[in-house]
Amino acid sequence: MAAARRSEVDGVENLLRRRVSLLPVLAVVALLLGGCATSGNPKDPIEGFNRAMFGVNEGLDKVIFKPVATGYDVVLPSPVKTGVANVFGNLDDAVIGVNNLLQGKGKDGFSDFGRVLLNSTVGIFGLFDVATQIGLEKHDEDFGQTFGRWGMGPGAYVYWPVFGSRTVRDSFGMFLDWYADPVVAVVHDVPARNSLIALRFISHRAQFLPADKVIEEAALDKYAYVRDGYLQRRRNVIYDGNPPREKEDF
Repeated sequence: MAAARRSEVDGVENLLRRRVSLLPVLAVVALLLGGCATSGNPKDPIEGFNRAMFGVNEGLDKVIFKPVATGYDVVLPSPVKTGVANVFGNLDDAVIGVNNLLQGKGKDGFSDFGRVLLNSTVGIFGLFDVATQIGLEKHDEDFGQTFGRWGMGPGAYVYWPVFGSRTVRDSFGMFLDWYADPVVAVVHDVPARNSLIALRFISHRAQFLPADKVIEEAALDKYAYVRDGYLQRRRNVIYDGNPPREKEDF
């Protein structure tokens, strides 16, 4: 059983590593496909390609990601799962802080770095989210949002294997997010780095297990439900919860 579980985790690591290395090529392919795989939705002009990739992701999730995440969720006690999520959340705060500063939100950016300092020390390397308990709000910023705040339009919706929903703008943002990731930038031992990346991915997937049933029950068209929810949420976070009246972004 342990060998089988280790094999599944290795599969996650290898998939993540290959997909990230192919991101620039895939972005170009998606843009080229935009001229031939059109749909009636102006925000999703390559819907045929996206639905195919959505099917690939559903298959990977059914065979690899969801079983591993379910095992992780069942085997580990809640305090351990919370601690793991907190550690990676603490690392994320450093990149979030950089993006807040790039967006001109200095107060939020310095608050993010304060969270990292406090949680890394008093919170024992981020195991405990002490910063939230004393009122330092956790933010949600990435390079895709930064590009949006700088005025870059979202471009077409793209659905990537493993990584899921993105826009063209968020796809390039994701590439920068990856290389700014403290795990990638600081951990140079390849097996250790890949293990941490896989653990974070599994932790995130386990957190979304309760949402699976809700989506399945609510969505007549699961692909459209996921797409529309993603686009709406991204528009909301780019404008910090107060988006202007929607207009054509292309």
